[in-house]
Amino acid sequence: MGQGKYTAHIAVVASAVGLSLAVWGAAALMDSEAAAKMGDAPSSQAPDGKPQAPAKVPPRKVPESIAHAAEAGGTAVNITIDDGPDPRWTPQMLDILKQNGVKAVFCMIGPQAEQHPDLVKRVVAEGHRLCDHTMTHDTTMDKKSVAYQKSQILDAKRLIEKAAGGAKVEYYRAPGGAFTPDSRKIAAAAGMRPLGWNVDTKDFEQPGTAAIVSTVKNELSNGPTILFHDGGGDRSQSVEALRQVLPWLKENGHAFSFPVVTAP
Repeated sequence: MGQGKYTAHIAVVASAVGLSLAVWGAAALMDSEAAAKMGDAPSSQAPDGKPQAPAKVPPRKVPESIAHAAEAGGTAVNITIDDGPDPRWTPQMLDILKQNGVKAVFCMIGPQAEQHPDLVKRVVAEGHRLCDHTMTHDTTMDKKSVAYQKSQILDAKRLIEKAAGGAKVEYYRAPGGAFTPDSRKIAAAAGMRPLGWNVDTKDFEQPGTAAIVSTVKNELSNGPTILFHDGGGDRSQSVEALRQVLPWLKENGHAFSFPVVTAP
């Protein structure tokens, strides 16, 4: 073969190889982009040539520290409501929250949730979050054994989630704030962030609607998480105070959020 013909032949071969590589690269890019759009990393091949499954994202780790901050940050506040669900007071509070377009965290007693699954399901259906408030609301559980604390927390979580139809409980609040390092560890390992509060309305003492509202206004500078109750007694004052507090918070530039679960 002459030198000219040989050079031309090489050029043709190189052009064909280049075109093949370009087509292969474009196809690989399209496969990668399609996988990304589907939320998966593109699969790879093992040394034996068999395809490997996409890498899985590790589950989030819930901190053991007690949460107080709002997910939204800024001037956002968190409304939390304890000791229910109660067939008389919980529906009234849900109505008020709905009228104001506000979402809250409901910290439920396990047997109460089991007894009123319709209310638990309504809480979930209307966009609120669930919190484990133990089986018996034992405010001395910080002085009890680890096994007792574990039973109080995990048994309540199971009952609440069953009543909710499978919705997850995202927080744990110790009765009366009786947290221990063990109870926080148990809750976090079960995927529940320990949840505190910054503004205790003392509504469980039934000090009067005006006093409850005043406490919120005076103590909001302590932090964003506000504590109300919908169970454990006559909560008519709590209902009326919530009705007055939500519009006041809006008028004063506060948005509404949920407490942090992992990081702000």
